[in-house]
Amino acid sequence: MSDNATYRLANTTLLAACSVDAPEVITSEDLDARLAPAYERFGLKGGRIEGLAGVAERRWWPKGEDYTDGAIEVGRLALQEAGVDPDEVGLLINASVTRPHLEPSIASRVHHHLGLPTRCLNFDITNACLGVVNALQVAGTMIDAGQIEYALIVASEGARSMQEDTIERLLRDDARREEVKEAFATMTLGSGAVGLVLARADRHEEGHRIIGGLSRAGTAHHELCVGSMSGMRTNSRKLFVEGLALATEAWKDALADFDWQDMDWYVAHQTSLVHIDGLCQTLGLDRAKFPTTIERYGNIGPAALPFTLAKQVPNIERGQRVLLMGIGSGLNTSFTELAW
Repeated sequence: MSDNATYRLANTTLLAACSVDAPEVITSEDLDARLAPAYERFGLKGGRIEGLAGVAERRWWPKGEDYTDGAIEVGRLALQEAGVDPDEVGLLINASVTRPHLEPSIASRVHHHLGLPTRCLNFDITNACLGVVNALQVAGTMIDAGQIEYALIVASEGARSMQEDTIERLLRDDARREEVKEAFATMTLGSGAVGLVLARADRHEEGHRIIGGLSRAGTAHHELCVGSMSGMRTNSRKLFVEGLALATEAWKDALADFDWQDMDWYVAHQTSLVHIDGLCQTLGLDRAKFPTTIERYGNIGPAALPFTLAKQVPNIERGQRVLLMGIGSGLNTSFTELAW
């Protein structure tokens, strides 16, 4: 069924997908050791972060540094790889969730430090872990409409303060056992930055065409995962169940407009390896076609999907088909097809 949540792009291509790793490696064993007093107090066992989610380690930006510097660094890297001069960029979107302040937009800082022109529109899109995928549709629509020639999408996520604040809270005398369980998803988060450059396809045959996609909303479940910069409160089990149900609904609806059953690669948002396995089993997809980064980098929020894409770029061959499978708390899901 075609509707306003289904779209196709006629003249938009992806020129570059780049990532920047946060420098400090923090293992799940490190976090378990810090949480050991809380585990002992409430009769809980350590090892669940890696055992259940598959997250062995994640990255942190250095303490006291502005992690939005990652968006500046990766934005500059992406423009260089795409061969695009900053003065040519007509749109900058920052799609990160974590932020050191509410105003102004993170995009405005990135815009300034990259030396983008005053005629370059810039703003943030924040939609939980779906922000970058939403930004692809917004930027692609503007390129197709002839409003801009090039778009830059960035996201830099920083989980350090959220995880340190959560650990401190769980070690207090007034902490409750239920809070430890609700904080599980917070401990799976990671840090890192991504940058994507989009352009007109008729001027860049070397690019990777963005075909289009489909979105669906399941906002009856908007309270299953509620996050702030001090931590997240998550019903992990129900989020898993309802997230798969929404993805399945979107998949079935997409059959009328797209053929996604046998793509060469499926690049999905990653909250856990169990989630990826469940998605493959539910939709009947080949698990070997799903590259993952969550084991070493954790769940990097809206950067997780494009971060995995950027790491996978050397393995994707010309002519292959790639499906981006985004999902975020809210709940919202969005699939986007690329022709590599």
